[in-house]
Amino acid sequence: MLKLRVLELLDQNQMTKYALYKQLGMSYQNFSRMVNNQTKSIRYEMIETLCVIFKCTPNELFEYDFNK
Repeated sequence: MLKLRVLELLDQNQMTKYALYKQLGMSYQNFSRMVNNQTKSIRYEMIETLCVIFKCTPNELFEYDFNK
């Protein structure tokens, strides 16, 4: 199962969910789904934006869980 590591990256960057939500400019419902890994898809634009915000690569945004 592929997981988005947003919560971990927020922690590492000492950033709040609210600050990230404001920067992304998306609906809170979609933001909540994304942060809690309940979304089925993510746009390339969003991946790029997250990489810019967290100063990371796409490889650092995602984690693969082999047990699921």
